Amino acid sequence: EAKGCYFYRRGEVIFHEGSHPGGVYCIHQGAVKLYRSDSMGNVVIVRLAKQGDLLGYRALLSNERYTATAEALEDTVLCFIPRNVFFELLRGNSDLMVAVTELLARDLRMAEGRLASLAQKAVPQRLAEVLLYLRELFGEDESGAVKISMTRRELAELVGTAPETVIRLLSEFQRKKLIAVDHRAIRILDAAGLAHVAELYD
Repeated sequence: EAKGCYFYRRGEVIFHEGSHPGGVYCIHQGAVKLYRSDSMGNVVIVRLAKQGDLLGYRALLSNERYTATAEALEDTVLCFIPRNVFFELLRGNSDLMVAVTELLARDLRMAEGRLASLAQKAVPQRLAEVLLYLRELFGEDESGAVKISMTRRELAELVGTAPETVIRLLSEFQRKKLIAVDHRAIRILDAAGLAHVAELYD
């Protein structure tokens, strides 16, 4: 793949788990989900990425295969930087090296937090935490809805549960006036209440 920018429609795969990286991708516009799947077909979303984020850099730096599949979460434009160009940029730019190191540390911190949440929290707590995380990551549109459209299955894959459980809990959160739901659009009405459910305390 040559250096340049490429358009991916929602649902298109950018790279597959287990394949070798030929460079890194920078999200110019849109959003991407990274997920792992097992032999039974179970899928877990391990990371969400938005405009300005890098994809595939950890596999490239460690000279390993991709540990997850990357798929466009919405219509997305990615800029691809081939391996040799990326390493030349790193060697010649100490600020970029520091930025990539900070990115590695941030991603590791988020991964550790996610593992702790999956291991220690019940599903309602995890869903509340995910909804707050989505708002923090993607922001809100003019109507106050979280600015990313995810199916109930995708939410379930992010939370680590079944879609039916997510549907039931969203209805429960709506009944308690924590959120308002209109198809895929979710508005957070009571962030403090959701944080209480998620047991997120300062």
